[in-house]
Amino acid sequence: MKPEEVTELLEFAKEAGCSEALLTLGERPEVYGKVRSALKELGYEGMTDYLEDLCKLALSYGLLPHTNAGVLSERELRQLRRWNASMGLMLECAAELPVHRESPGKDPKLRLEMIETAGRLRIPFTTGLLIGIGESFEDRARSLLELRRIHEKYGHIQEIIVQPFVPKPRTPMANYQSPSVEELLAVVAVARLMMPFMNIQVAPNLVRDLGRFLAAGANDLGGISPVTPDFINPERPWPKLEELSMEIQNAGFILRERLPIYPRFARDPSFVSDEVCVVLSELMDEVGYRRLNDVR
Repeated sequence: MKPEEVTELLEFAKEAGCSEALLTLGERPEVYGKVRSALKELGYEGMTDYLEDLCKLALSYGLLPHTNAGVLSERELRQLRRWNASMGLMLECAAELPVHRESPGKDPKLRLEMIETAGRLRIPFTTGLLIGIGESFEDRARSLLELRRIHEKYGHIQEIIVQPFVPKPRTPMANYQSPSVEELLAVVAVARLMMPFMNIQVAPNLVRDLGRFLAAGANDLGGISPVTPDFINPERPWPKLEELSMEIQNAGFILRERLPIYPRFARDPSFVSDEVCVVLSELMDEVGYRRLNDVR
């Protein structure tokens, strides 16, 4: 996307009452000549420099950036930290799986290393498991143990996403089956038992029977955009907020708005840069963050 396209989206987002600007992309898109040429035309040597300016742009519109740009180096994390409320990278699985052989950036060692580096840099962080890509139940448990180990060391993981794999047509995994509701519920329940004070997220456009997931221990539904589709799963539209709120209420819970940085981190200056704090302070009052705990 060009800067003018991003600006147009930010204007729509601000008007729609959004609080987060999610910047997400594939692994190292600049390895492709077309992307390198486009970046050069815009005056950038690499994607991280472009992302930095887009984050600054989002802040100027009163939106909090959350960047998920694949595996980044420590230098790149430091560069983007100043302009992001939080950042993220899915672990997917701590075990090396056949489906990842053609994707160097999916190496679990690299991903765990980046999650640890983010901890050392005091970056509020989102990560999670992708369920249904050939992993065993033991692999899922080990993945949760690895994330718990890192969080106990650095205390920076905001939430763990339990996300089902959704097969796409005309891809090598088109004939894979999505995991069952029971499999996903089991992972949510184990995650909650292993990490009682962690935020556990499921996406309301990817799972059915939300009430069962809340009863199993999920307490977060991620971001829902009135401006853009779920670009990873465009065939799964976001639920309408009114309908979602009613479903949550019928399950015995209350739907509350949150920001891309959770209350505990928002109130800790070691996790928030001065630039982010300017926007965050205003939004915290709007959503009542100053009195809100994380897991509810």
